[in-house]
Amino acid sequence: MISLVVAGGLAGNVPPAQAVTGYDGGGLQCRGEGVDPAAKIRYRTETLIKAPLRTIWELQTDVEGWPTWQKPVTSMKRLDSGPLRENSRFRWTTPVPATPVSPPTTLVITSTVRQLQHHKCIRWTGPAIGEGLRIDRGVHVWTFTQVKGGVLVRTEETHAGDQIETDVPLATDFLGKGLEAWLHALKATAEARTGGW
Repeated sequence: MISLVVAGGLAGNVPPAQAVTGYDGGGLQCRGEGVDPAAKIRYRTETLIKAPLRTIWELQTDVEGWPTWQKPVTSMKRLDSGPLRENSRFRWTTPVPATPVSPPTTLVITSTVRQLQHHKCIRWTGPAIGEGLRIDRGVHVWTFTQVKGGVLVRTEETHAGDQIETDVPLATDFLGKGLEAWLHALKATAEARTGGW
């Protein structure tokens, strides 16, 4: 699953993307599973959110609510019902600006939850397909750890596929900016809902 790749072009004041260079096998995991160790495109980041874990978890796992707090998510549809759980599927869209290697397009992302541990972690995978842009396999892991002063939210994502790998530095930069913007939006929304805790 791609992470709001367009957000890099729209986010504004987010830190510059910094790729995870070299895979040391120590990436984030959920129930013993992590990102794709062979992927050429990868990014990892984290932030401290000063809000209750329950609020943060509900925002992140209520995927149908994503468009209300993440502007780059233009549509979202659950492909099953009930609480988000292992094997849940959802389809969503996000616009992507033109790059040196692809035209402007709208990505259609179909995500499947592979692992989930309530209030601890979630991992999903899936392709993202648009006109002139294709990510064959995205793997996205999130972890949530209560610490002094709030919740440490960590995320790591990898992308793989012949088309997306034609310019690894560019794809990594977009991935990083998208993840930073996602974390920024999650933090801002959770803290606003709880008054900074």
